[in-house]
Amino acid sequence: MTNHNPGLTCAENSTLWVLYLNNSMTTCVLRYFLESVQDLEIRKVIAKAYDIATNNENELKAVYWKEQLPLPIGFSENDVNLKAPRLFSDTFMLAYILQIAKVGLVTYGASLGSVARKDIRKLYSAFLQRTMDLYEDTTEILLNKGLYLKKPYSVNPRKAELVDDHKYFSGVNPFVSKRPLNTIEVTHLCLNIETNQIGKELCTAFSQTAVQAEVREFMKKGKQLAYSHIKSFIELLMKDDIQTPLSADISITDSTIPPFSDKLMMFHISLMVAAGIGNYATASSASQRTDIAFNYEKLSSESALLAKSGADIMVTHRWMEKPPSTADRDVLSKKRE
Repeated sequence: MTNHNPGLTCAENSTLWVLYLNNSMTTCVLRYFLESVQDLEIRKVIAKAYDIATNNENELKAVYWKEQLPLPIGFSENDVNLKAPRLFSDTFMLAYILQIAKVGLVTYGASLGSVARKDIRKLYSAFLQRTMDLYEDTTEILLNKGLYLKKPYSVNPRKAELVDDHKYFSGVNPFVSKRPLNTIEVTHLCLNIETNQIGKELCTAFSQTAVQAEVREFMKKGKQLAYSHIKSFIELLMKDDIQTPLSADISITDSTIPPFSDKLMMFHISLMVAAGIGNYATASSASQRTDIAFNYEKLSSESALLAKSGADIMVTHRWMEKPPSTADRDVLSKKRE
């Protein structure tokens, strides 16, 4: 059988485009981190993350050149100011690396599962393995420094049990008592607290450094939304006397000089909001208490409204890049006429 690479499918075209934008943005952020990080151990893991992002970006470029496709605009040195003063603490940078590694594991895994062409599968498998290595290294450093936000412990069950009452799913009916949270629900609540913490701090940093007034206002709204979501998750945990995974070690300086372009900051927060909506969908489907599932749906709607306002800003300033699309047959037909 002859080995050959057929043309790119919609899945391959779209994932290449998404991964290129994500990696080109991440490269800019990590390059700035390298200029301001002080802890040598944390610098080492940032340097590894930067090498991974740049290698990924270059390998994606090679595919575009090979296929003779127009390269996405993405982000470049024009979107980062390496001379900007320190904006993030070292511990924030380390927590940030852990979060982008988690997002990468999900994104690369989903991308790999949607493509068929052998060279693209091989490429995405390499991306996934590199991200797994980064996740391992970052987790170890966080644990060694006592900074890792461990999930709450639970009482170990004495035996396997079956759900024997429909009340197990109750949560909305005020006349039916709510059962304690199960470990699956606690895990998702804690994960969403952690991701919103990173998002809140990023919005704080971007709100004080953005150039455009409407971008600053958008970041303030993002910060307020993340805070309200964290508060709702904490309240659910505290009702069952469960410890919440909050960190006081991640912080933002008082610098108002922008290290990144408004375009990059808007794209970054839009990406995080989209990831958050995906996290809420997963958490909602895994939560068996109806009040928790409904709460995730409500929070997803709030996040979607924020994402829409961000998209409007990006379109107005011509910052939003259009993804590859299919042919418009009606337009082609009219051209023929």
